[in-house]
Amino acid sequence: MIGVAPPAYDPAAPTTANTLPVGAPATVRAYVAELFRRHRRAFLLLVGVNTVAVVASMAGPYLLGGLVERVTDKERELHLGLTAAFFVVALLLQAVFVREVRLRGAMLGERMLADLREDFLVRSVGLPPGVLERAGTGDLLSRITTDIDRLANAMREAVPQLAIGVVWVALLLGGLVVTAPPLAAAVLLALPLLVAGCRWYFRRAPSAYRSESAGYAAVAAALAETVDAGRTIEAHRLGGRRVELSERRIREWTAWERYTLWLRSVLFPVINLTHVTVLGSVLMVGGVFVLQGWIGVGQLTTGALIAQMLVDPVGLILRWYDELQVAQVSLARLVGVRDIEPEAGDASVRPDGRDVRADRVHFGYLEGVDVLRKVSLEVAPGTRLALVGPSGAGKSTLGRLLAGIYAPRNGRITLGGAELSRMPAERVRSHVALVNQEHHVFVGSLRDNLLLARTDAQDAELWAALGAVDADGWARALDDGLDTEVGSGGLALTPAQAQQIALARLVLADPHTLVLDEATSLLDPRAARHLERSLARVLDGRTVVAIAHRLHTAHDADVIAVVEDGRISELGSHTDLVAANGAYAALWRSWHG
Repeated sequence: MIGVAPPAYDPAAPTTANTLPVGAPATVRAYVAELFRRHRRAFLLLVGVNTVAVVASMAGPYLLGGLVERVTDKERELHLGLTAAFFVVALLLQAVFVREVRLRGAMLGERMLADLREDFLVRSVGLPPGVLERAGTGDLLSRITTDIDRLANAMREAVPQLAIGVVWVALLLGGLVVTAPPLAAAVLLALPLLVAGCRWYFRRAPSAYRSESAGYAAVAAALAETVDAGRTIEAHRLGGRRVELSERRIREWTAWERYTLWLRSVLFPVINLTHVTVLGSVLMVGGVFVLQGWIGVGQLTTGALIAQMLVDPVGLILRWYDELQVAQVSLARLVGVRDIEPEAGDASVRPDGRDVRADRVHFGYLEGVDVLRKVSLEVAPGTRLALVGPSGAGKSTLGRLLAGIYAPRNGRITLGGAELSRMPAERVRSHVALVNQEHHVFVGSLRDNLLLARTDAQDAELWAALGAVDADGWARALDDGLDTEVGSGGLALTPAQAQQIALARLVLADPHTLVLDEATSLLDPRAARHLERSLARVLDGRTVVAIAHRLHTAHDADVIAVVEDGRISELGSHTDLVAANGAYAALWRSWHG
C-alpha cells in the first residue's frame, strides 16, 4: 500500500523530546501483568458476566433458526408462543447482563487508572533529585497531563471493551461451530484480508504514535520554556526566534498527527470490507451447502445471523486495539520511570561528624564533558562558605554536589567521612538541605505548606519559623492566619512571600548543613539583606554553603572559594583575597565600585 510518507527526519528536532526514559516493552508488559494481578477478581467477574450476556444474545438466532427449520419442514406445531417467551426471557437476561458488563468494565477501568496515577506519582517523587532536575518541565507536564488523559480513555474503555470483544468473538465462533459446523470454515475466508490489513497498519502505527507523542512533548517544552523565561526573551528581543521555534515544533507534531490519521483511513475500509466478506462468504457457501443438502435452511439462518453478529465484536476489538496503540505509547512513557534505578543507598553508611569534603571531584552533565575538574574542598562544621565566580563557572553545580543532589563522576564528596552518593536519600536530606531560587506554594492552607518540612510541628513552632524569616508580619495580617488557603485558587502570594515560605520550611527541617543557591534572589536588595541578617541568627552554628551572586554574601562568609572554569582558583577570607589582588579582588572592585 502506497500513501502518505512519514514526516522527514529533522536533526534539529529529536524524535524523542524527553529526558526521562520511555519504558521498554518488557517493562510495559510486566506492569500490565501486575495490574491484572491486582484486579484479577474484577477481571474474571467481568469475563463471567460478559459470557452470560453473549450466550443470551445467541438465543435469538438459535430460536429463529429453529423456527425457520420447522417452517421449511412444514410442521404444523410451530410453538410460536413458547418461542416468543424464550426470546423475551433471553432478551431481558441479555439486557440485564449487558448493563452489568458496562458497569463492571467501567469500575475496573477506573480502578486501574487510579492505580496507574498513584504508581506514577509515587515512583516519580522517589526518583533521584538529579534525575528530576534534568527531566525538563515540558516532558514532565506532558506525561502527567497528555499521557494520563490518553490513558484515561484506554483504561476506562479500551481494556474492558477489548476483553469483552475477545470473549464475544470466541463465544460466537463456538456457537457457530455447534449450530452449523460447515459454516465456521466460511468465516475464515475473510481472515487473510483482515490479517494483511492489520499487519500493514500495526507495523507502522506504534512508531508513528511514539513520534506523535514526542512531538507534542517538544511543543509543550518549547511553550513552557518560553513562558517561564518570558522576561528574558523580551529583554533580549528573542520573541521572533521563540515563535519560529514553537511554530516549527507544532508543524512537526501536526505532520505526525496527519500521518497517523492517514494510517487509520487505510485500516478502517479494510475492516469494513472484511465485514462484507464474512457475511457474503457465509451466505454463498451456506447456500451451496443447503442446495447440496448438507445443512438445513434453519442452520443457514442461524449461521448467517451469528456471522452478522461477529461484525460488532471484531470492530470493537480493532477499534480499541488501535486506541491501545496510542495508550501503549503513553503507558510506556509513564512506566518509563520504573527503568530508573532508585538511589536506595547503603543503610549502613552513616556520617561520623559534620565536616564536608570534596576530594578531586570531576563532574559533567554530558558524557566526556566535565563541568567541574579536580575540585578539592574542605568545609569545617559551622563554617560559612561562599562560592563566587563568573556565570557558568560551575558554582551551582558544585553546590548541588555538596548537597548530594548529584554524584561525582570521579572523586568523592563526603559528610563526616561517609560518601553522600552511598547514603540513602532520606538520610542525606536529614543532614543537608538545598534551597535555590525555585520555590513552590502548594494548594492548601499556609499551615499545610509549612508542615511539609516537619509534620509534627506545632503552631507555635510554625509562627517561630515564619518570624525567623520575617514573614510573620504579613502572615498574622491574614484573615484566617495559618488556615488561609494559598496556592492556585487561594490567596495569591508574591514571589518574595513564596520565597519566605520556602525558607521557613528550611528553618523547620533544621538540617545542620545548608546549601543556599540564590535563596533570596526574588527579593529586592534591601529586603534580601534584611532577610539574610535574620537568617544569620537562625543559622548560627550550622554549616552554610552559599552560592553568592551578590558579593555582600561573600563579604560576610568565613571562607570564600572562587570558581573559574570548573576549578577552584582561590580560597580564603574576604580580607585575604582582596589583599591578594586576584580574581576575587577584581570581582569585588567591579561590584563595589
